[in-house]
Amino acid sequence: MSKVKYYYDPDTLSYRKIEPKKSKKYRNIFLFVLGSALFGFLGLVILLNTKWVNTPKELSLEREVRNYELQFEILNKKMEQMEQVLANIEDRDNNIYRLYFEANPIPEEQRKAGFGGINRYKSLDGFNNSDIIINATKRLDIIQKQMVIQSKSLDEIAKLAEEKEKLLASIPAIQPVSNEDLTRMASGYGWRSDPFTKARKMHWGMDFTAPRGSPIYATGDGKVTRADNQSSGYGKHIRIDHGYGYITLYGHLSKYNVTVGQKVRRGDLIGFVGNTGRSEAPHLHYEVFKDGERINPINFYYGSLTAEEFENMLKFANQENQSLD
Repeated sequence: MSKVKYYYDPDTLSYRKIEPKKSKKYRNIFLFVLGSALFGFLGLVILLNTKWVNTPKELSLEREVRNYELQFEILNKKMEQMEQVLANIEDRDNNIYRLYFEANPIPEEQRKAGFGGINRYKSLDGFNNSDIIINATKRLDIIQKQMVIQSKSLDEIAKLAEEKEKLLASIPAIQPVSNEDLTRMASGYGWRSDPFTKARKMHWGMDFTAPRGSPIYATGDGKVTRADNQSSGYGKHIRIDHGYGYITLYGHLSKYNVTVGQKVRRGDLIGFVGNTGRSEAPHLHYEVFKDGERINPINFYYGSLTAEEFENMLKFANQENQSLD
């Protein structure tokens, strides 16, 4: 209830009630409504633009969103590190491993190709942070694809390495008679004087002079295909198929230490020096075949001779002397 105000009237010597003017009354009402509207507007602005008036649930959701954004930043940094590591592995794979094993490099566009066709990420559209989520998912998919390609490449390299190891073990690489038993390297590959006819004749192998019964060793891994005296001139001889087009022949043996079909390893004892067949003195006649063609055995002793020993052998092998068979 509003207070009633009075004033003293000296004419009547009495108090009279103050009656407010209508204009003032309307003005007060207008000011009250205007003030209420201003306060209401300010309150709405504050409500919409300040966080301190948010509800606890809204504050919790905002914290959760900020946490997700932080997690995405961390995820992006981890993906960058993964991409750098993968790039390093891919570079070594193309320029070292695959090059060494004579395999074609994997093209860059194949390693880092995206995913075409239908929209794989349609389900991720429509969110406030859809771009961030879609980009992160795409990067993860590409990294996963790169890892699959690299894994398959390393599997291929492992197989090639295993095959390369077999190849290196199979290629003839040692001297068939050890230096302890070797009297001399009597004759090399090339044109030589025949010991029986004295005519100049092509000598297709190397002759190693050694006492009768000296051990003869397989020069590489392989399988014995012949151990007989049914080949003209060689007497008792052994042939080993090493695979990859390589075959070695050991002639004029006194006896065998292997049988046909037997698998041997480089350095295995296969027979003994003799003087059988068309031979002038006890020695081993040694030949190397590649893809059916006889080649100079001088190039296949890197596994057992020092540089000085190989130099001496090369000097004797190049002398056009008389062969022993």
